[in-house]
Amino acid sequence: MLQRTERGQLKTVLVAGGAGFVGSHLCDALLAKGCRVIAVDCYLTGSEANIRPLKNHPNFRMIEKDICDLKVIDEPVDEIYNLACAASPPAYQADPVHTMMTCVVGTGNLLAIAQANGASFLQASTSEVYGDPEEHPQREDYRGNVSCTGPRACYDEGKRAAEALCFDMLRAGRVDARVVRIFNTYGPRMAPDDGRIVSNLVVQALSGEPLTIYGTGEQTRSFCFVSDLVAGLVKLMEVDPNPGQPVNIGNPGEFTINELADMVLAMVPTRSRIVHHPLPMDDPQRRRPDIDRAKELLGWEPRVALAEGLRQTVDWFSSTMPPEIRRRAGLPPIVPSRPRTDAPLSLGA
Repeated sequence: MLQRTERGQLKTVLVAGGAGFVGSHLCDALLAKGCRVIAVDCYLTGSEANIRPLKNHPNFRMIEKDICDLKVIDEPVDEIYNLACAASPPAYQADPVHTMMTCVVGTGNLLAIAQANGASFLQASTSEVYGDPEEHPQREDYRGNVSCTGPRACYDEGKRAAEALCFDMLRAGRVDARVVRIFNTYGPRMAPDDGRIVSNLVVQALSGEPLTIYGTGEQTRSFCFVSDLVAGLVKLMEVDPNPGQPVNIGNPGEFTINELADMVLAMVPTRSRIVHHPLPMDDPQRRRPDIDRAKELLGWEPRVALAEGLRQTVDWFSSTMPPEIRRRAGLPPIVPSRPRTDAPLSLGA
C-alpha cells in the first residue's frame, strides 16, 4: 500500500548510504511499505550491485554524492535516514579525516536539509560510542569509555559528535531528530572485505583460508540480523512522540568470537583452521546491548537467532563467491536453479 503524507502526496524518504549493506535493505523495506525512496551514496563502501535491482523501480531514485558535499535536495522529502559512514575499522581507518568529516559535516548537511523540509531525521549512531565499556550490558545512559586519540577515534568520536548535533537541533526545535545506537549487524550483502568479524570468518571458511581470530577469542559481541535492525530503524522513525533520547538496537544474545568461529566451521565444509593474531588497539572486550528502552518505546526486539541468520549469511556469500575460489576451497559448484538468497528480507510484524 502506498504511503502518503497528510497532504495526500507519496511519502518521500531520503536514505543516505542507501547503497550500503544496511542502507540497501532499508531501501527495500521502505519501497515495500509504499514509500518513494531517494538513495544517496558516493560508493566509498556502498556497492552499486546492492541497489541495481531497484534502478527500474518507479518510486526509486539514486543520487551519487558524498554527504559532505550535499547541500540541497531538489525535491521535498518527509524523512531522512543517515546511514552514510564507513562502519568497519579497516574502512573508517583508511581515511580517518574523511570519516570524522562524514560524521560531523555530512550529518550537519543532512540536518540542514531536514530543517528546510520539515523532515523527520534518524541518525545511525553506533555501540562504538560506548568504547571499551566498563558497564555491561550497555544501557543508553552509560557515557562510555572512549579514547579520543586512538586509531578508532575518528569513528567513535565522530559518531558521538553527530549525536550531539542531533540533540542540539532537537532541543532547539529545528529538527525532529532521533538517534539509534546500532550494535554488530550481519547478513546478506555484507562486503566480503569489509573487515567485520562475521564476514571475515565466513569468507575465510568458504575460501579454505585460516580463520583469523584476534586476541584469545574470548572477547564477546552480540550479533543482530539485518532484517531485525531495519525493522527497529523504521519503528524508531515512526514512533510518536519522539523519544528524545538514544535507543539501542541490537541482539542481546552474547557470544565469544571463538563460539562464532565454531558455528561457522560447523556450517561450512572447509579445510580452514583457526589462527590467532594480536588484538588491535582499543578493541572492546565485551559488547552487549540493554534493549529495555527499545522494547518499551518501540515494542521492538530481535526475532532472528544467530544460527538462523548465520546460515542465511553463509548461503549468500557462498552463492556470490567466484567459481575458481569455490573450486580451490573444495566446495561444490552452484546449482543454477538454486533459490535466490538475496531477496528482500521481511521486516516481520
